[in-house]
Amino acid sequence: MAARRTPRAWLAGLARAERHYLALAVIAGLAVGLLTIAQMATLAWLVTSMLIEGDDPSSLVAGFAILVVMIVLRALAQWGQESAGLTASLRLRARARRELLDHLERLGPVGLADHHTASLANRVVDQVEALDGHVARFLPQMCLAVVIPLVILVVVAWLDWLAALFLLLAAPMIPLFMALVGMGAEKLNREQFDTVSRLSRHFIDRVRGITTLQLFGAGARATRDVYAAADDYRKRSMRTLRLAFLSSAVLEFFAAVAIAVVAIYVGFGLLGYIRFGPAEELTLFSGLLVLLLAPEFFQPLRTLSQHYHDRAAALGAAEGMVTLLDVPPPRGEQAPSLCRTDALFELDAVTVSYSERGRVLGPLDLTIRPGEILGVSGPSGVGKSTLLQLLAGFVAPSSGECRTAADLEVAWMDQRPLLIHGSLADNLRLAAPEADEAALRQALQRAGLGELLATLPEGLATPLGEGGVGLSGGQAHRLALARVFLSPAPLVLLDEPTASLDDDSEARVLEAFSGLVEQGRTLVIASHRAAPLALATRRLSLVADREGERRQAEEVAND
Repeated sequence: MAARRTPRAWLAGLARAERHYLALAVIAGLAVGLLTIAQMATLAWLVTSMLIEGDDPSSLVAGFAILVVMIVLRALAQWGQESAGLTASLRLRARARRELLDHLERLGPVGLADHHTASLANRVVDQVEALDGHVARFLPQMCLAVVIPLVILVVVAWLDWLAALFLLLAAPMIPLFMALVGMGAEKLNREQFDTVSRLSRHFIDRVRGITTLQLFGAGARATRDVYAAADDYRKRSMRTLRLAFLSSAVLEFFAAVAIAVVAIYVGFGLLGYIRFGPAEELTLFSGLLVLLLAPEFFQPLRTLSQHYHDRAAALGAAEGMVTLLDVPPPRGEQAPSLCRTDALFELDAVTVSYSERGRVLGPLDLTIRPGEILGVSGPSGVGKSTLLQLLAGFVAPSSGECRTAADLEVAWMDQRPLLIHGSLADNLRLAAPEADEAALRQALQRAGLGELLATLPEGLATPLGEGGVGLSGGQAHRLALARVFLSPAPLVLLDEPTASLDDDSEARVLEAFSGLVEQGRTLVIASHRAAPLALATRRLSLVADREGERRQAEEVAND
């Protein structure tokens, strides 16, 4: 079993892929620091020239021009630093989101059954966006917070080693408090992201069930529940912000005290009240330059402390994403072998087991041949849906061998078909993105929705709500069937396709199934109802043994 990844290791792996852009951000940041030192030295020289040397400002035009050029170059370097950091962040977030989406695809509908769609959306959208500050600002600033203060410390030590000593003694206070604050900030951010996920699930569940809540007169109570969940999120957000502002205030206090100590030393040294060490050698140029560089010495550390909360937010978000990425996919990583005959599927002593439920299917021997209609029957819980999930590739066999035809495509129609918020055309194009309007109309006609389409003023542009709001149950099933007609897949898997339909709707859907057979498709229908199974050319009856632990299959001819 592979070791579980940590959020830090996962983020570090993503950041390594963007090291070139991060290096550019660091180089641009170093340029900003060096230009700042040169700018302060030029400013101190200009002030000394005018106040001590008595030079006329008109004779210092070259110095003022150099100062303006440095300001412009510094602005360009800052733009380069932010651009490189933002590019690295965009690329890293795209890579993280792609990794999450690929993993969700590997999990499939079976692996995602225990995950709420609101939590998944929160991780793919909000938690991925929370990585922005960590990459764009914190990671480059980690290097700059070490290098730039060291360069400034060397310059200050060259001017006055005692002032440099004051800065050196005060510098560790900021990283110390950053570490202390970070211990609590990471936990708070992790709890905050968990709260957002719960709030999202809570809100979406109430919206989806709003009709039922109104029918039972529970709308006011549901509103109070949503308000309570939102208020809990508000309190947790304020705790995180309170910690951020408090830590910033403490860090600013220590930086201000250190700068004040240096200012007092420079002032009293220039007045001649301090005669210790290099104080007697202080000049207006050296003293003013030391005083100007003191805030710049702490600025990289203060900036790092500000972005330290971006790091805590990123680690809190990464915790949830890594937890999702560590969920093993139910389908196997290894592709199934090819059939030895012209069959579409061959199962040899195949079983499917789950750790919490034990064996749910098999041992099963089954061959599915082109052009046939296989009806699968049996009591609830015997493994009919599991068999279809196995054929669709959503789960992997626990034992036995599963063989499939080369490049086999599968169409799937569930008893609760997925319909998205969008138009009729949008829902149809889930199966065939490149289908033109004529193909869409033909598919609806074959599925028995031609009359309905003719009565819709907006035609294919008619909007639907999530889950098919605006259509009856039978119409939703026929819309899903129209997608099957659009799909070129030779194998069609139908799981309880008429479970919630009335007799008239069921008859129309079954008639459409006959149209699939005329296309040369192979159908596998799992159902409790007799009418869908009556279409089958071959029947597979799944039964449980007396102990109810292992499943076995009996094939019977269809009369």
